[in-house]
Amino acid sequence: MKVLRIGEKVARIPIIQGGMGVGVSRSNLAGAVAREGGIGIISTAQIGYDEEEFETDPVKANRKAIEKHLFLAKEKAAGGMVGVNIMVALRDYAEHVRAAVAAGADVIISGAGIPAKLPEYVKGSSTKIAPIISSAKAARVLLQRWEKKYQRTADFIVIEGPKAGGHLGFSREELKDIDGLDYDNRIREIIQVVQEFATHFHQKIPVIVAGGIFTAEDVKHAVDLGADGVQVASRFVVTKECDASQAYKEAYINAKEEDIVIVKSPVGMPGRAIKNKFLERVAQGPVKVERCFRCLEHCNPATTPYCITKALINAAEGRIDEALLFCGSNAYRCEKIETVPEVMAALCGE
Repeated sequence: MKVLRIGEKVARIPIIQGGMGVGVSRSNLAGAVAREGGIGIISTAQIGYDEEEFETDPVKANRKAIEKHLFLAKEKAAGGMVGVNIMVALRDYAEHVRAAVAAGADVIISGAGIPAKLPEYVKGSSTKIAPIISSAKAARVLLQRWEKKYQRTADFIVIEGPKAGGHLGFSREELKDIDGLDYDNRIREIIQVVQEFATHFHQKIPVIVAGGIFTAEDVKHAVDLGADGVQVASRFVVTKECDASQAYKEAYINAKEEDIVIVKSPVGMPGRAIKNKFLERVAQGPVKVERCFRCLEHCNPATTPYCITKALINAAEGRIDEALLFCGSNAYRCEKIETVPEVMAALCGE
């Protein structure tokens, strides 16, 4: 496998560990992946949920935790690359980006919305930026906007397919017929668009494919399509190093294929999660929001189906029956707890 070069930054293995919040991919997991030669990614979504200030000042708690977990991850990484995933849908998106840059994040990956102003927030830093996109049209629109307003382009691109976990850039109708999407062709179309901008800016723009990557064969398939690397998330959940609770990991191991369903998130996008008692309760009607943490830009506590912060904190802390358990389409294939080195070796075909 070729090294992954993003500007002057180099990852020995072209595997990015996907960002997973709340509290699923923090410093322990990200640092372990970076140490093995990949790129470890910390999710900033309510990253400070276990800081003492969180209940009274979640903004301060999250800012503090971004700095802390980047520092800890870089300590573990032994020179490897560590970055963050920051959702555009966050109310404090700009502050999260600036905090990550100040803390020395090597890369920022941004989705769950259009990161139109991301170049503005990282200007003057060495932090590399990548939007998460799912179509050639979205890639062209965003890259044209960055070119026109900031006279720059993306440092790399993450193409997230319909088999990914968390929030998805697809309609429910598209997700009902994943095989009918012919996503391989969409990936080729996106790569072609990205190549146009790479040629225009006289620079290499690596393309990373995400969603449903579970085996070395999946990695090879993505590379054969023209990708420079892959992003993997679900498989890293069931590692010893993952920051989530043991109960969260066991929920993946115990899940069957039919347990993985599409849900509606308060973010306003469909998502993929493991069916449990919490989702059964949500299906019967909205779950009253006891306290709003003001995490999302467009979330109204009076009309939201449930508090996503509370549901994801419950997941991270192991209260599985009261939790939203985001996962990728292949989560049911997780059979045992592994180590990060074992997963990395398996993905590399070793």
